Formats: sequence, structure tokens, C-alpha cells
Amino acid sequence: MSGAAGPSKSRRKREAETLQALGETLAAYPRAELAPLNLPERLLQAFEELGHIRSHEARRRQCQFIGRLMRDVDPAPLQAFIEARTRPSRLAARQFKETERWRDRMLDGGAVVLQEFLAAHPAASRAEAEALGDTLAAARAGRSGAARRLFRELKAVLERGGGEHVSPGGAALLE
Repeated sequence: MSGAAGPSKSRRKREAETLQALGETLAAYPRAELAPLNLPERLLQAFEELGHIRSHEARRRQCQFIGRLMRDVDPAPLQAFIEARTRPSRLAARQFKETERWRDRMLDGGAVVLQEFLAAHPAASRAEAEALGDTLAAARAGRSGAARRLFRELKAVLERGGGEHVSPGGAALLE
């Protein structure tokens, strides 16, 4: 009978699929950005070939081949490479959502929420506070483009403030 000589077939398949997906993600990066990773030349060539293939079936086979080549590479630094490049976009998405929440709360709550925002973000200048107040009044009156302008002004204050942001729910967001 066969003994338990390693991971199960299902586990090996999941690991192979993970490596294949990692390879596909890396293939989207320009070769110059991948240079510090010291990847094998054959893997870099496979990435380049994938970019030229248009047929669905041929792309699938090339991705499987990339997955096979990925077995010889330590995935940890590659995952760290990808994570380092996606982190800024995650931060930007979080800041965008925070700005949206403040804008929506201000449109609903008016000057009370504006004062709450200014208290949470003391880096806002007096001129910015006045501009926010004017833009908020215009947006609540339904003037065209005022809500977008309010969003841009809030975003400017949040970006310039840096460090720690206080979300509309009161929880601190660390950057």
C-alpha cells in the first residue's frame, strides 16, 4: 500500500494553481521591474511570450507552463514584490472611500458634520474651512458640480493632513 509520503494530491494542485496565478500576475509587469528579482531567464522569456499570445487555449497552456517554471522559484520574495506594488493602490482606495464618507455625511448633516470634520483635521487652514463651508452650502442647494468640488476640497485637506486620519465613524486610520 502507499504511505503518506508528502502532501496530498489536492494540496499539491492548490499549490501549483497558486504558483501559476502568481506567475500570471508577475507576467503583467515590465521586464525591467522584474530585474531585481533575479528570475530565471526561461521564466522571463515565458512571461514575454505570454504577452504575445492571443488564443485563449494557447494562453492557458502558456500559463500552465509558467506555473511549472515557478516551482523552481521561491515564491515569498515574489509575493512581497507584488504586495509592495499593490499597497499604494489599497491606500488610495481607502482614502477615496474615507473622503466619500465625509462628503456624504456632510451633504446629509450640513454644518454640524463640517465642524466635526474640521475638529478631526486641525491641519485645515481657515481659508480651506471657509471654502468647504461655501462649497457645502452650494452642494446642499443642488448646484451643478458642487458635490464633486466638495469631494476635491475634502480630498486635498485629507491628503495634506497626512499621518492619521479620523474616519467619519470616529475610528482612526493609520497610514
